[in-house]
Amino acid sequence: MDGLRVVPAYRHGQERLYVCLPDGRNIAWYDREAARVNLLGEDHEAEVLQALRPFITGPVEVGPPPVPTPAELARMTLHPDDDLAPNRPGEALLVALDRDPGPPRRLRPDPRRRALAAEQAIGDALDRLDGAGWHALHSVPLPGGDRIHHLLIGPGGLYAVHTLYARKHRVTVSDPVVALGRRDPYPLLRRVRSDAARASHALTAEVRPVLALLAPASVSTPAAPRDVRILTDTDLDALSRQGGLLKPADVQALHAMARDRNTWARV
Repeated sequence: MDGLRVVPAYRHGQERLYVCLPDGRNIAWYDREAARVNLLGEDHEAEVLQALRPFITGPVEVGPPPVPTPAELARMTLHPDDDLAPNRPGEALLVALDRDPGPPRRLRPDPRRRALAAEQAIGDALDRLDGAGWHALHSVPLPGGDRIHHLLIGPGGLYAVHTLYARKHRVTVSDPVVALGRRDPYPLLRRVRSDAARASHALTAEVRPVLALLAPASVSTPAAPRDVRILTDTDLDALSRQGGLLKPADVQALHAMARDRNTWARV
């Protein structure tokens, strides 16, 4: 059949390649992550595979679309206003700066912009783990105006990631306090643990705390913090090497629960 078009699109954060008839109707799509070509009818299988040939790498399954899992059904019925998956890294700070950008001239940089730079850099690094079966949510709102900077869900478990702008500063971690350069130390690890504990309560699953530092000059931990991982922005891929804790279906179910804003209203 002549005239088939391949159109890339993003759906629920995943890239799909749709195969369309000349009149615009979709007859198939290729899910790269699942290595599967989903056909809406068997009449055009050969033509669809021919159209997709330049885009397919490695073996793929071919067949009708799979029956949605309970997690996928819950995701599809989620109201857009309650879906946290579209949140950008630093979403809450972006909204706050848009509403109140502050005075045009300041003697010192707006600390919100440094915090935003940290959340965006760490969030982008976490988003890059998506191809390995991980899902990242950003700016997860908590009651009382608090929020979890990033929530990472994947085969190796769940992580509540708190970011800290530390560019060119020496960071010293003495549980529970963190000292940034010459600034006064403060008990940041209590906040990091609290975020993870609240996430564990909301999701009824173990969520481990992580402190992610953006571009520190050095990191000193005289005594390893209890149950909190300290990572820099260049070390975050270490989290993706953790595996064997959650099955793919469990990852999807927890991600579907976590992306629902209502899940967090009770913590």
